[in-house]
Amino acid sequence: MKNLLYISKSVMTIFLVITLFACEGNKKNIQRLSITDNAPLAEGKNINLKYTDSGRVVYNLITPELKDYSNFEFGYQEFPKGVEVRFWDEENKKSTITSDYAINFINTELIDLRENVVLKMSDSTVLRAEQLYWDKRNQWVFTNKPYQIKFKNGSFNDGARFDSNQEFTNFLSRNNQGVQIIEQENNGK
Repeated sequence: MKNLLYISKSVMTIFLVITLFACEGNKKNIQRLSITDNAPLAEGKNINLKYTDSGRVVYNLITPELKDYSNFEFGYQEFPKGVEVRFWDEENKKSTITSDYAINFINTELIDLRENVVLKMSDSTVLRAEQLYWDKRNQWVFTNKPYQIKFKNGSFNDGARFDSNQEFTNFLSRNNQGVQIIEQENNGK
């Protein structure tokens, strides 16, 4: 009887040790199991995040609510109550973008801004759109939804789709109407 008790305690101890080592190797999977299905990894309220580079503020993100789903296979951050991002260029000129909803796809570096998107550039260019995608990796912005843009020289464009670099110096619009101001060089003729 003592041998049977000793053997069962030994087997139980070995089983417990194996389980602990197996769990240690799968720490990430255990963390995922502790989070309820479809729940964010973290949540934040009244966020005011400042990102600096060499002591200079590069951007300031302000949002009433942030949900971080970076624990998902295709991780993302959601801003369900909107977002305001202020960013400064190398000359310390400020631009601002706001929207009622946003989602940042972490792996692809694509940001999807939706509902009442307003971009105010430091050069006075103003873009209003229902939706705007910003590809941070390629420094490109685009939309397939209606938009209005007014450029610094007074030109404006109302359309349904566009692609552009983030400085709006290479702007391609489709299905639009507007007024384009073209400066003409005087060749002395």
